[in-house]
Amino acid sequence: MPPAIPLATYRLQLNENFTFDDAAAVAPYLKALGISHVYASPFLKARAHSQHGYDIVDHNAINPELGGEAAFTRFSAVLKDNGLGLILDFVPNHMGVHFADNGWWLDVLEWGEASPYAEFFDIDWDLLPFRAKGGVLLPILGSSYGHALENGEIELRYDAGEGSFSAWYYEHRLPIAPERYSEILRTAVSEAGAEDNETGQAILDLATRYSGLHRPSRMEAPSFKAALRTIAGADAVITRGLEAYRAGAGREAQIKALHYLLERQHYRLAHWRLATSEINYRRFFDVNSLAGLRVENAATFDAIHGLVRKLIAEDKLQGLRLDHIDGLRDPAQYCQRLQRLIRDTRGRPREAFYLAIEKILGEHEDLPHFPGVHGTTGYEHLNLISRVLLDGKGLDTLDETWRQASNIAPDLDPVLRAAKRRVMETLLASEFTVLARLLARIAGGHYTTRDFSADSLRQALELFVLHFPVYRTYIATGGPSAEDRTLIGETIDKARRDWFGADEGIFDFLRDTLTLDLAAPNRKAHSLRRLRRFAFKVQQFTGPMMAKSLEDTSFYRYHRLLALNEVGGNPAATSLSITAFQAALQKRTQTFPHGMTATSTHDTKRGEDARTRLLALAELSGEWASLVGKWKALNAPHVVTEGNLRAPSPAFEYMLYQALIGAWPEAIDATFLARMKAYAIKAAREAKLETTWLNPNAAYERGLELFLERILDPAQSADFLSSIDAFAQRASLIGRLNSLSQLMLKTMMPGVPDFYQGTEFWDTSLVDPDNRRPVDFKARAQVLTSLPPQPQWRNLMTHAADGHIKLAWTAHLLALRNRYPDVFQRGESRPLDVTGSHSDHVIAFARIYRKQAVIVAVLRWFAPFTDGGRMWPHGTIDGELKIDGLHVSQSAQNELRLSELFANLPVAVLEATAARQHEKAARGPGRAA
Repeated sequence: MPPAIPLATYRLQLNENFTFDDAAAVAPYLKALGISHVYASPFLKARAHSQHGYDIVDHNAINPELGGEAAFTRFSAVLKDNGLGLILDFVPNHMGVHFADNGWWLDVLEWGEASPYAEFFDIDWDLLPFRAKGGVLLPILGSSYGHALENGEIELRYDAGEGSFSAWYYEHRLPIAPERYSEILRTAVSEAGAEDNETGQAILDLATRYSGLHRPSRMEAPSFKAALRTIAGADAVITRGLEAYRAGAGREAQIKALHYLLERQHYRLAHWRLATSEINYRRFFDVNSLAGLRVENAATFDAIHGLVRKLIAEDKLQGLRLDHIDGLRDPAQYCQRLQRLIRDTRGRPREAFYLAIEKILGEHEDLPHFPGVHGTTGYEHLNLISRVLLDGKGLDTLDETWRQASNIAPDLDPVLRAAKRRVMETLLASEFTVLARLLARIAGGHYTTRDFSADSLRQALELFVLHFPVYRTYIATGGPSAEDRTLIGETIDKARRDWFGADEGIFDFLRDTLTLDLAAPNRKAHSLRRLRRFAFKVQQFTGPMMAKSLEDTSFYRYHRLLALNEVGGNPAATSLSITAFQAALQKRTQTFPHGMTATSTHDTKRGEDARTRLLALAELSGEWASLVGKWKALNAPHVVTEGNLRAPSPAFEYMLYQALIGAWPEAIDATFLARMKAYAIKAAREAKLETTWLNPNAAYERGLELFLERILDPAQSADFLSSIDAFAQRASLIGRLNSLSQLMLKTMMPGVPDFYQGTEFWDTSLVDPDNRRPVDFKARAQVLTSLPPQPQWRNLMTHAADGHIKLAWTAHLLALRNRYPDVFQRGESRPLDVTGSHSDHVIAFARIYRKQAVIVAVLRWFAPFTDGGRMWPHGTIDGELKIDGLHVSQSAQNELRLSELFANLPVAVLEATAARQHEKAARGPGRAA
């Protein structure tokens, strides 16, 4: 049986190329490695060929592309045989829509607000422009609506098996409302010239029966469709008659007929670009094909958790990772309902069911206490580790290097502000427009506020969003917490300072609207329902706004040190002191000791070992600055210039040099060039400067590809390649040492260490999809099997290029976690003092639970010990580790020499006993690895 709280999780990316059976084959290896729980990407039924599983189309079916229910049953049995638990990445916020595979969405398109699933999706039915009745905008067309009609790209079809009509736009099915069937049937019979034959008369009789005031209701529609199916020969007549709707070039009458029919549906077809300004359903970020769910609705909650409930009842799920918790209207309410479901299903209220949430926290932001949640997926701790391993003394040089290379000041705020404006004006303009309209409606609803113009309200709201510093507040039905009230007040004050018009109370009005104070008992001036709708929608907007502006825009504009441009991080962050790091560990043991600690995920901007290489730039900052100047001069002839075009831009060129260092392989080949090209195009589009996803600049993008082809070609760039290779090898050596320190901290600090698939070897991947390439699990299993009980660490370290040292050390640390589960799941984290001239280079703490203890010591800032990355650590590391109150067997000393601790590796872990305990620890004498 796996422990209720994981000792270590391992993320597997399931898709049609890595199925349940493939995952089952990996289970024995994961168990031998020391993993307690498999942490699986979403495996509910998703869109065909989905590579990630987040575009779920049926929450109550196992994905058939992964092998379906039978394969999942086999997978579950193998996990149980190996004593492994299963954590599912669950998606409560949205579903995949459009196309023809989501039954709920198709029902909504067919019946509009009368559909029982209309309340499932977060649709503003009354906000569709130019329509007298409610409807949903469908931005699915690759061209304008008129162009699609005139080209015959939209086709009306009859499904004889269902007795139903649908318009089709390529693979998109658009059900026709049954109340329009009668007119279609009459037109079809007339077009087919079948009025006088038996089949035509039967069709017309049926159409007459369901016409006028007696159009088919939802209850009657199945009978109508069934009756149509039973009419002999109807299929041929209708198919022939639908020629009346077959639009195309020169077919004006048919175009008008199809247009008039489509205009009377519960949806409006539109060019996909219109989504940026007119969409009226909540999306996942700016993805049109992912529609937000109203999971706060009890019926919606029950409907999407049916299969999860079943899997929990069958003990096939031991945990959930909740995707995009900030997208929910009320995350606390959702978690409370989920806890009730788990408790009622399992009947074991005292036994923990593991819950982690995907949540990005600001630098000084604390995670709210949601019911049953053990913590986040660990991005804040990823960045905590990076910052404590970062040598802050090199940041001033990197600041100046960035300024000179890009002509951009090393100040993130204006970069982020500009990114927010760009996102608000483009990608999320629709959502912001909805908010502005709601705010104007609230103001216009009472005589005391109706003089606030819609334009002024929009500008005030825009300033609030621009200054909002985190992802969201968590105001619920009962109103804001003290923390949320403070956050809103401080943001309002910043927005007010940027306002150049007459205030006249507009910011007080906005503050009182956001906090719901406008409907306080002593005021009663406005509709509480409208206020809540607005305030809750703002909360659901600021999260995607920050994500798209910071992670998906600013990270690709601001390149002072790419190691800090990571999900949940701050690109302008400084180095973290050991004291502050230790305080964070102690705080975690008191708040969320069982949250995940990740160093790579499917969403990180680069592989964990690419990041540790880039940390070396701060230690070699002077040389880096000189080399960048040299490389820019060497590569100046390869920059593509045409008119005002420069590809890459100076700032982007500087970013590329860092990206190359992080991903630099043992040998340059065509695969590496292709990977770098794909990364460069994605990074440039995310930056939204010279090119964008919405409006790609083909000339600039081709210029990027040409630049990379030239600088990575030995025939054209021999001097550059020789120079960057020499430096990359040095950064790689320091990076590998950093990687072992990073691995040590992740695995030994409070929290549940999470391992992303394949990262047991060095991981220098780029952003997705590069980090989702197939993993050679057989090679990893063979290395693990071949390791001796006592590895020769020094030998493994000096032959580290193959990554075997990382896997071996991972197994060693996970074995410790499995030997001392109480120490790592329930123990405190106690800082240990270090003395000597190299004390700043050592992070040391003890994990202690009752009599058991594990001592952890980690080196950082390796340039002085490696001759700037030219050789493996040498010489004496000066200082002692104080272990007062702890006893290492076969040693009566209260201090340990650093030179002995780090004789073989830059990390050391010792088993010990706590105060006044002199017996041996659980596995004999204490030892440094």
